[in-house]
Amino acid sequence: MRRVFSLAAVVALALVVAACGYGESAGGGKTVNWYVFKEPGGAFDAAVKSCTEAAEGRYRIKLVALPTDANQQRELLVRRLAAKDKDVDLIGMDVIWTAEFAEAGWIRPWGGKAQKEITANTVPALLDTAKYKDKLWGAPLNTNTQLLFYRKDRVKTPPKTWDEMIKMAEEIGGDGKIQVQGAQYEGLTVWFNTLVNSAGDRITDEKGTPKLGKGGAKAAEIMRELATSKAADPSLSNSKEDPARLAFESGGSSFMVNYTFVYPSAKENAPDVFKNLGVARFPGVEEGKPSKVTLGGINLGVSAYSKKPDLAFEAGLCLRNKENQIKAAELGGLPPTIADLYQDPAIKKAFPFADLLEESLRDGVPRPVTPQYADISLAVQKTLHPPRSIDPEKDSKRLADAIKTVINGGLF
Repeated sequence: MRRVFSLAAVVALALVVAACGYGESAGGGKTVNWYVFKEPGGAFDAAVKSCTEAAEGRYRIKLVALPTDANQQRELLVRRLAAKDKDVDLIGMDVIWTAEFAEAGWIRPWGGKAQKEITANTVPALLDTAKYKDKLWGAPLNTNTQLLFYRKDRVKTPPKTWDEMIKMAEEIGGDGKIQVQGAQYEGLTVWFNTLVNSAGDRITDEKGTPKLGKGGAKAAEIMRELATSKAADPSLSNSKEDPARLAFESGGSSFMVNYTFVYPSAKENAPDVFKNLGVARFPGVEEGKPSKVTLGGINLGVSAYSKKPDLAFEAGLCLRNKENQIKAAELGGLPPTIADLYQDPAIKKAFPFADLLEESLRDGVPRPVTPQYADISLAVQKTLHPPRSIDPEKDSKRLADAIKTVINGGLF
């Protein structure tokens, strides 16, 4: 199942990109063009300004804002890199693009002192999102993972497993709904990947070899169990991150698995909910075994076609330094990738649950690191949607077969 883009769509997409940098024009010899999504809090703009000033004329960074939609970001970058566009120097890569871009020869590996610095100070699990075939292809800039948000006025102790949470929700009754991302999109793959890994299984190993086994059936069983229970929101099969947030803020739900952006949102938009808001680790699959939650975020990659790769690597290190990661947390709510920042007072202020977040990140897992990831994700979405119609044994077997097919270059 592959996507086809019309010429008109490509032209329209190209027109979306707007440069909004600090420094000279894109054609300047010392300008490092950084292609990345437009962070609405202003954290990336602040980092660009700070690093340009710190360079003292050796280089300037120009931020080239990509579309807000992740699929459009990828499509635009793929077309520019496939065309060997020399104007692209530094790239803000979604963690799931690492293997694809590296295998295609579009980015350069991080080596030398830069690699040692990144490896030494980064939360170890996050490095797995930036590696492919034993090389480091990205510098983790920011990260995220899902936590459990719950109503402390309705729940005395947060659930440790999905079975326990579903049971609690049903006992609460009408306001006991569980909010989770069940629409046919990337969020469904994230949910499934987390459940599979929490069950002690994997979709693929670190080399991209298909490995889905009994954990796939267990994950599918939990998805169906929730979808067919009284704990499910009626809109589960259409729910994404923001609709889940809004539903929880309305007060009619007692549990929600989501990203950290929901915490400041509840504080600002739903104070009555916020005063009773608890935060806990994402529920596990088996009693006594902590969850292993899917990692997200942005890694910095250096284009293979850049005329100034040395400056791009240097700029990348500056953009991800401690000061700029603190700014990203304060202005954009973006969790840092540098391990010891989780003990910094500024990070603990931005994330009062910083210790819990760090613990979850350390135990976190990447999505399958393979150039065929996009097709694997589509296979998951096609096979396991809608969740209430899942046949755990049959569909997990069908999915395992589909993954083997796409890994081997076929269509499903």
